[in-house]
Amino acid sequence: MARRGQHLGFAAAFALVVGSMIGSGVFLLPASLARFGWNAVASWGVSILGALAIALTLAALARRVPAAGGLAGYVAAGLGPTAGYMTGWAFWVSQWTSCAALGAAAASYLSPLIPALGRNPTLSALGFLALVSAVNLGGVALAGRVQVWTTAIKLVPLLIVGALIALIIVGAGAGGPPPAILPFPAEGLSLALIGQAVALNFYALLGFEVAAAASDRIDNARVTLPRALVWGTLFVGVIYLIVCSGLVLLMPREVLASSPAPFADFVAQAWPGGPVALVSICAAVSAVGAMNGFTLASGEQPRAMALNAMLPPWFGRTNRRGAAVPGIAAAGAGAALLIISERSGTLGGLFTLAVLLTTTVSLYFYAAFALAAMRLKLAWVAPVLSLLFIGWALWGAGLKPALAGLALMAGGLPLYWWARRRHARVSAEAQQAT
Repeated sequence: MARRGQHLGFAAAFALVVGSMIGSGVFLLPASLARFGWNAVASWGVSILGALAIALTLAALARRVPAAGGLAGYVAAGLGPTAGYMTGWAFWVSQWTSCAALGAAAASYLSPLIPALGRNPTLSALGFLALVSAVNLGGVALAGRVQVWTTAIKLVPLLIVGALIALIIVGAGAGGPPPAILPFPAEGLSLALIGQAVALNFYALLGFEVAAAASDRIDNARVTLPRALVWGTLFVGVIYLIVCSGLVLLMPREVLASSPAPFADFVAQAWPGGPVALVSICAAVSAVGAMNGFTLASGEQPRAMALNAMLPPWFGRTNRRGAAVPGIAAAGAGAALLIISERSGTLGGLFTLAVLLTTTVSLYFYAAFALAAMRLKLAWVAPVLSLLFIGWALWGAGLKPALAGLALMAGGLPLYWWARRRHARVSAEAQQAT
């Protein structure tokens, strides 16, 4: 148990939720969402409600089983150790699939400034992956310093674009020229298209679960954690709704869909002579910072699982700088294979593929949280709403990403069985020796 002075109050817990959610996926999402038009706007409302239902489910688990030992422990408490392991493994998979998406995002935003990055998308994404892996192999302290410097920078493009959208709307209301807004479709909204858009934009809302994992560090978690989860998720969701919908509705669809840097292109359109290069650089730095955090987690998660006999013991090894080399190396290899396997040959195609895989894998372990809460009889309304949302989002993602996500999750089971058998054999030998 942490001492009183080490606990997080509401402000710190709120910041943890917000900081974990805002990565850089949002900086390329408008291009992926361009073809959906007004359906993309509606999808943000659905995604925000779904995220809130999942956040409330997590809050119920964190309140009632605080000693379970983190996200995998919550599921293990309700559904058993194998389900708990698969949740931890799925969380690890989501870290390196995110790194593939973020490598594409970083290269895409710098491509207008360094055109060679756009001409060689696979090598560019692999280069950023190698850079961030090298930083993390330098130890947790170095990775932590990089994370601190990149965190504040990520907000700059969001603030600039949000301010420009507000000025356009206020200017039109004050008698200025009306903006060219994408017309509402004559056929109305489409549930199928909204579902497909949800499968993409929900990626930008991932990450609120980090606060639930740290519930034992939050002061009066029974009250503070639900408030931080709900208000933090709502805060980020509203920001995304404003900025992404603004770009989808105010930029020509063909221009937005083919844009390697939607935020920078919007600034160039709305503010001629504005800080386009600054927006591109900040978005790229945000991608690198998010990759750094995910790479750190991709080393630490299997290390912790190895120490709990869920993975072979060599996943628990560290180098002299304290870096969890096996997990980082395995995650880097998985992300590299995903980058190489993308066949469109574009940064946008790679980003969309990695986003769909990350989202589907995350939806599966979110479903495990809901089922665990129901099995433990902790809550009903939020878990049921979570499962309905998750089912719709998986349907929107399509059969191939959904099956690929399941295959990635099941791929870790042989390692689990091996680790459990080895642990049982070692325990039996130790008992015989005594």
